[in-house]
Amino acid sequence: MSESLLKHIQRKTELTPLEQEKLLSKIEYRKLKKKELLLEEGSVCDFFCFIEKGCCRMYLINDKGNEQTLQFGIEDWWIMDYMSYSTENPSDFYIQAVENSEVLIIPKNDLEQLLIEIPKLERYFRIVLQKTFAATQMRIKFLFTMSAEERYHHFNNAFPVFVQRVPQYMLASYLDFSAEFMSKIRAGKI
Repeated sequence: MSESLLKHIQRKTELTPLEQEKLLSKIEYRKLKKKELLLEEGSVCDFFCFIEKGCCRMYLINDKGNEQTLQFGIEDWWIMDYMSYSTENPSDFYIQAVENSEVLIIPKNDLEQLLIEIPKLERYFRIVLQKTFAATQMRIKFLFTMSAEERYHHFNNAFPVFVQRVPQYMLASYLDFSAEFMSKIRAGKI
């Protein structure tokens, strides 16, 4: 447990054994069953979540009652509602295990204390947030500039593991088209 998190951090900054021990003492290990919710709309997201094993997604339910996936995460990725975490307001999103998953949770209060006690973690989380923000910007760009078919092919080329691990309807909602349209693209009918 948590070896993958330490390796992930070590790629960005070097923690001493004592700092590693302090960090690990604040982590909660959780197993999630497929479709289990880690966060529900209306709850405050007061944690960072590192995916050690499995796949999770963040989604919302739109006015029509349809799920709209905003983000996926697999091994060595972080997933959370940044707005709810920052403002301590209720979340507009759900975080759900797409498959049986093992996650590491760092509660907000513990993380804030760790950032003071271990300044190197501040650098690590800044890099994580920068990459997340950059990925979000690129996703918005693709939604605005690519056709649905182009988005699918781009995503399939860039992240083939998701196309194989994520149910078709979830992938379609992430790419902002219907599951029926996805079937046509995959069948080569478009």
